[in-house]
Amino acid sequence: MDLLRSLPLGLYLEQPITWLHYLDSRVKFIWLMSFLAAPLLANPFSRLALVVLLILLTLSARIPLRVWRQQMGWLLTLSFFVFVLTAIAPDGLALNHQSRLPPNELTFSEQSPTQTAPAPNPWYNPFGWRSHSSDSSLTQPPSLRPQPTDYRYVLFSAGPVTITRRSLDLAVRVSTVLFTLIYSTNLFLLTTAPEEITAGLESLMRPLRRLKVPVTEITLTLTLSLRFIPLVLEEVQNLFRSVRTRAINWKKLGVRRSLQVWLIVSERLLENLLLRAEQIAKAMTVRGFTSPNEHRVQWHQLRLRRCDWLAIASLIVFWGARLAWG
Repeated sequence: MDLLRSLPLGLYLEQPITWLHYLDSRVKFIWLMSFLAAPLLANPFSRLALVVLLILLTLSARIPLRVWRQQMGWLLTLSFFVFVLTAIAPDGLALNHQSRLPPNELTFSEQSPTQTAPAPNPWYNPFGWRSHSSDSSLTQPPSLRPQPTDYRYVLFSAGPVTITRRSLDLAVRVSTVLFTLIYSTNLFLLTTAPEEITAGLESLMRPLRRLKVPVTEITLTLTLSLRFIPLVLEEVQNLFRSVRTRAINWKKLGVRRSLQVWLIVSERLLENLLLRAEQIAKAMTVRGFTSPNEHRVQWHQLRLRRCDWLAIASLIVFWGARLAWG
């Protein structure tokens, strides 16, 4: 089991270089925020359009199939199961539907009417003159006609499975938001180097320096965290292989001893991660790193090119379509 290949979360694809790699990191970050904000208050069709747009971006960039096949496959499977479970689950509207007509009209009409309080006289007849000679047809309710549309709140009902309009709408919302949130973020990390991400964020957060916000320290922490993700996956993979090679018979151990083994493995994982962090800190100290403001390294030069301006123009078109039809 190779987690670095089967689960490439937060990893940067160095080769091949696609057209998404050439875009400026600031433009891609704004597109990412647009993908995360567009599903808010959107109808189901626009949410589905966002999912289709992400898939088309992946196919148009010609990202290798080995990179996104398993990840998109697992994510689509997870979204499908979430869609099914949400669709058949109760929609939260616990209403007791009452029929328009009583179950037995003859019995209901033969019952003696109960004494009710007299209705107040209208404003145009305050003393009730000639109230008995009024037309009785005015007091009778009009007969209700069947609705001219084929609207149904319950779309499907078979035994314990019931799908309503609200449950179907909730299923589309939850499944599409799950796919958009995870896959758009992963596509951004897949086509953008960590140094480009930190440089773009530092450029966008530059006005916050007037408020004495430590922008450089924040970007440095983000760079180290992005570099630390592959190390975490590598440590988990090594510990999993070490447990697997020992051929432990989990049935003979039982639940209690199995939990003890996994507790020892988790403790070892934490020790290895702290050791890696200490090694990174010592490497920075040896290289004379004192503070981010005094020891700054320009990893990437930000510059907007023609493709970046085209992406910004397409972003305007995207939000125009979202506000018009979404």
